[in-house]
Amino acid sequence: MKHLLVCLSMLFCAVAVRAQVTLEQCKVWARDNYPVIKQYDLVEQGRRLTVANAAKAWLPQVGVSGSATYQSDVTAIPITLPDIDIPTIGKDQYDVNITINQQIYDGGTVASAKRMAEAQGDVDRRKVGVTMYDVNRRIDELFFGILMLDEQIAQIAVLQEDLSLSLVSVRAMVKGGVANQTDVDAVQVELVKACQRGTSLQTQRNTYRRMLETFTGVDFGDSVTFVKPSPDYDVMAANRRPELALYAAQDRLLDTRLDALDTDLRPRISLFARGGYGNPGLDMFNDGFEAYYKVGLTLTWNFGSLYTRANDRRKIEAERQTVRSERDAFLFNTRLQTEFRSGVIDDLKEQIRQDDEIIKLRRRIREKAEKRVANGTETVNEMLRDINAVIDAEVGKRLHEVQLLHEIYKVKHLNNF
Repeated sequence: MKHLLVCLSMLFCAVAVRAQVTLEQCKVWARDNYPVIKQYDLVEQGRRLTVANAAKAWLPQVGVSGSATYQSDVTAIPITLPDIDIPTIGKDQYDVNITINQQIYDGGTVASAKRMAEAQGDVDRRKVGVTMYDVNRRIDELFFGILMLDEQIAQIAVLQEDLSLSLVSVRAMVKGGVANQTDVDAVQVELVKACQRGTSLQTQRNTYRRMLETFTGVDFGDSVTFVKPSPDYDVMAANRRPELALYAAQDRLLDTRLDALDTDLRPRISLFARGGYGNPGLDMFNDGFEAYYKVGLTLTWNFGSLYTRANDRRKIEAERQTVRSERDAFLFNTRLQTEFRSGVIDDLKEQIRQDDEIIKLRRRIREKAEKRVANGTETVNEMLRDINAVIDAEVGKRLHEVQLLHEIYKVKHLNNF
């Protein structure tokens, strides 16, 4: 039922938001669609079964046993009394019995096993979370790749429009004797090259889109618009990476293993009831089959774990130091990457500021070039060069803006916020 609701939700979203798709929507769809998400249910199912099995130790334990033996000699009373027949024990003996044991104190073994199952289940869930975290990174790469291609495609469309207008102008100039057919051909060559580049970019975009569809399980179609995410971010926000939760879960698991060492030193107490039928019964001198029963209390106390306790504790502490060392290294590397990305963000902001100045100057140069061509003091090829320079500058700015967004989300991804 749960999977059906997820599928219906994804189908509804695919229809309802076909016009616009956000990065967060893609991440949600990818988490629902990615095969590893099924491991969450498997981990939880395994945890429940392990806990249930541990709890069954409190159920009465029933055992059936039987034996038939013949021995070479038996105990005998070494005296003889007149007129008294001293019984002897038969050399062949038979016994069938049923024994029921009910544990009443286990030293905390069952509770410890339950805690360990819970802790291990938590570790396994955190591992799945780390895997799913990497899915978000891949969604980021595909989504921002599409946004960068969209910006280039949009600018190519502007270039094609400009070249089309220039083609009309040059043809008019040919009629006026200011230009010739070679100039017309030069503009058409640039127009064809722009169309060729636009086709190549669209092909790349379709490839990225299909890969994103594979991850999300949603058919976006050709008409969907991918929305730029918000640029807001806080570099100083607390790190909430799933790896940190995994390290904490591993630390808790080691705590439960350490506690389990104490349970090995405690006694076990249980009640038992045994009923049987054998020859002899409880009266060893009665040669014949008879039924019998026993009830009682048993206590067992095994001190064997004392021999390995110190080494077991040192081993667990060594594993704890390994986990903490990995955690410290992870935090150190994350801080380094965050600082590096912050520097890249500052650099891109400065580049965007300079892009505005470059675009303004390129447009001014282009306007003068168009006037000189109209006056016959400059060639069409020189004007085309200036047109392309304006488009390149505008494309550069748009790409820097998308790159800035991408870097911001890389920082968000580094800190999982």
